[in-house]
Order: sequence, then C-alpha cells, then structure tokens
Amino acid sequence: MNDKPEVTPIDRPVLNPPGGEKKVLLHSCCAPCSGEVMEAMLASGIDFTIFFYNPNIHPKKEYEIRKNENIAFAEKHNIPFIDADYDVDNWFERAKGMEMDPERGRRCTMCFDMRFERAALYAHEHGFPVLTSSLGISRWKNMNQINDCGQRAVAPYDDVVYWDFNWRKGGGSARMIEISKREHFYQQEYCGCAYSLRDTNHWRKSQGRPPIKIGVKYYGDEEEAE
Repeated sequence: MNDKPEVTPIDRPVLNPPGGEKKVLLHSCCAPCSGEVMEAMLASGIDFTIFFYNPNIHPKKEYEIRKNENIAFAEKHNIPFIDADYDVDNWFERAKGMEMDPERGRRCTMCFDMRFERAALYAHEHGFPVLTSSLGISRWKNMNQINDCGQRAVAPYDDVVYWDFNWRKGGGSARMIEISKREHFYQQEYCGCAYSLRDTNHWRKSQGRPPIKIGVKYYGDEEEAE
C-alpha cells in the first residue's frame, strides 16, 4: 500500500516567494481553493502553514464542513493548520449597512480586510515573513480587490510582506477543479456569507431552481452519476 498522498502529476515551475523567503503563512478559505496552492508550494519546497480564519462563512454547518475538509487535506500532506476564531458576531457587526451591497462590492472588501488583518497579525507575531492567500484562485473573485486588501493588511508590519502571486495562471484554475474532483471535495454553491447565500438563492428561484442544500454536493458527483 502506498501511503504517499496523491498529487497532480505535472512539471511545475519553481516558485520563489518575495525576498527569497521559504516560510509562508497561507490564508485558506476552503480546501477546493487551497488544494492547488498547497500542491504548488509543496512542489517548490516552501515551508508553509495554513491559517484558517473565515468568520464570514454561514451557517455554522457550512463553516464546519469547509474547515474540517481543509484540516483533513492539510493533515494528508503533513501541513500545519492554524484554526483561528469563528467570531461571526464581529463579522456581522462590521457588515452593518452593507447587507444589500452586491458581490465584489464594499462588503467583500470589508470581509477580505477583516480576514487578512488577523492573518497578517498572526504572521507578524509568529515569525512568518510572507503572507499569501488562496482566495484569488477563484475566477469569481476580483483579484485586484483581494491583493489590495492583502497589501493593506501587512502595511503596519515591516517584517511581513504580502505575496500577490497569480495562482490562476499556468493552468492553476483548471488544476483547482482537477484536484477537487480527485479528492471529492465538497462543492460549495455560494461564496460563504449569509448575504451571498440569500442572493444566490434569490437568483436560483428566478431560474426555477430549488434553494441550496448545505452539505450535499461534491466535486465529481456528476461523472459518477453518468
């Protein structure tokens, strides 16, 4: 029996974090988004730790599914995992007045700021010279918006830089899906917050589709059903 974790068999370029550093704190939002990022850094011999701080994810059942799956994948590759606080009340307080804002608007900027601020503080306090995130690999996200938030979060610290690597390039987005299918990851159907869930269900209703069911859809289910 081969106990070595399966990885995507490709010839990857060697990644070089800013300043030639090899110790990175990876803010992760979920296993599907971080899977390709993790395998890319592993292939380059980067010493990284996952920082999971996502109080935006709602409801708690969805949060636990995403977090526990991320933990399992990290353990599979022997990657340290920092499980940060689920201070959801603080997130809702910060979101006041932005409840009806569209996706990629100021509420999302607030959300990225909140998560990156905590990640940057942890990096500063625990000796991580580089911070990066898996958030930007999704084509549904505004990469410039994410990078701006990352740069803003590390600005107070002279010992931490934000690595704004484009994880989508070189087939990264496609490999994200490949890895998700290979690992049979949970396939979330909305960004994560209560307002994203509300708006997605509103759109689905307008298309004659039923509301989202938490915890039932997984990558690769369609192929298995054929």
